[in-house]
Amino acid sequence: MRAAVLSAHGLDGLAAVDRAEPRPGPGEVLVRVDTVGVNQLDLNVIAGVGPGVAAKLPRVLGIDPAGEIVAAGDDVDAARIGEAVVVKPNIACGECPACARGREADCPAQTVVGVHREGGAAELVAVPARNAFARGGLSADVATAAVHSVPIVLNAIETAGVVAGERVLVTGAGGTLGRAATALAAHFGAEVVAASRGGLVDAPTGVRTVQAADPTELRAALTEIEADDATRHAGFDVVIDVSGHGPTLAAGIAALGWGGRAVFCAASVDPRVELDARDFYLRRKRLIGVASADYAQVRRALDLVAAGVAVPVVGSRHPLADVRDAYRGFADSPPGKVIIDVS
Repeated sequence: MRAAVLSAHGLDGLAAVDRAEPRPGPGEVLVRVDTVGVNQLDLNVIAGVGPGVAAKLPRVLGIDPAGEIVAAGDDVDAARIGEAVVVKPNIACGECPACARGREADCPAQTVVGVHREGGAAELVAVPARNAFARGGLSADVATAAVHSVPIVLNAIETAGVVAGERVLVTGAGGTLGRAATALAAHFGAEVVAASRGGLVDAPTGVRTVQAADPTELRAALTEIEADDATRHAGFDVVIDVSGHGPTLAAGIAALGWGGRAVFCAASVDPRVELDARDFYLRRKRLIGVASADYAQVRRALDLVAAGVAVPVVGSRHPLADVRDAYRGFADSPPGKVIIDVS
């Protein structure tokens, strides 16, 4: 089979090559892959930095494949063969206290498809059956675009305890995660301000948008919003940051009101965060990191996508043979999820 294999760090070490076909082990299914996404985590693996250092080379990349189950291992219902699925990349251990509580997102021993084991940028991939979610009527590309991003922001919203009527600021709103966070927060009845560098042209009805090129502009824009809303209680109730940029997260935290909650879902651009510690503790603020989702949240998130609540945008597409170009152009791609068409 053909697979995108990283044999050495750097893009020159990535190529579509022939590999032996995998076989599903006990509790696993074999998926014939239609699509897989290009992700920041893949770039970490390619560069050998951050969470990518856990990958042992050579490694097949691709964390979020979608396709069809073509074989089942022992202890898996054979009736699943032929099912259209999409793969949740984070594999929980199933044995720790977090897993026992159904909080698989907090499992300290979780592994990741395409990092700790072979990924889905291949014609076939073997994954735990529990991680292969039925995608119903969702197309493979939309399911790939949704399976990691939408559950993460759903987890962020639920962890922050967002309720209808609260004021929610989404920073980094122009990307895949940010668009999902904006749509879901608005769906749950929050008053949403969506901030991004490039602005949003397709924000949900009722969402206020802010275009800010840097954290200084963002702070100024948020101060202006507070001045306009002087009759309201000061500050946001929740900030959801998906920018991956520490100074942007800090600007959002500064805009929180009394008891405000900040949740961040990325730290890929600049992980340094400087806070006013006095303001943070005197105003009872909280800061929470969210990097994956529980299995139940994945199911709910896919259902929300199927219902049209959050519709991931599919951006540029590349055949598996051009996988190196897909990663090379990732930063400059049009808005939307970059997709690799495997078959």
